[in-house]
Amino acid sequence: MSVRPGNRKASLLVALAALVTLPLAGPIHAADVAVPELAPQQQAAPALTAPAVSTVTIADIAPAAPGIDAAEIEAPEFDPIGSGMASYYGNQFAGSRTASGDLFDPRALTAAHRTLPFGSKVRVTNEATGDSVIVTINDRGPFHGNRVIDLSRAAADEIGLTRAGKGRVELALLAD
Repeated sequence: MSVRPGNRKASLLVALAALVTLPLAGPIHAADVAVPELAPQQQAAPALTAPAVSTVTIADIAPAAPGIDAAEIEAPEFDPIGSGMASYYGNQFAGSRTASGDLFDPRALTAAHRTLPFGSKVRVTNEATGDSVIVTINDRGPFHGNRVIDLSRAAADEIGLTRAGKGRVELALLAD
């Protein structure tokens, strides 16, 4: 998995995945661990900043898990299912029941689609920025305008749709 330089959220998620995976490999000795330097702009509050990470690949993490070859790990495949306008749910719906029976949480990566089965995983890509997020379908809609999907606030934030309130997206369904 490569992380685009400057994508702090993705870098932190990759670092978190490494921290969770590394204890499974057994003890780690300080002499065996390289500590990355902090980028100059991140040195203002050392207790709150993360190490600068430019690119991390699956091959960097996989050796920590015994018996797993990085070449055997495959990225999930997505099948394109269309494109169109997306919007997002406002916070006023927080705590309301979705069509699937879940409580709506604007901080979760969820979405509403007219026909996809509940629980489907969909990659939503903002056509303007190329940013993507994977959401779980847990509601029905949108039923207004020409929109193809309604995103949670968190999902809209991830791909940069909150400022405009809507935007053109491409949808791809996680292949079985």
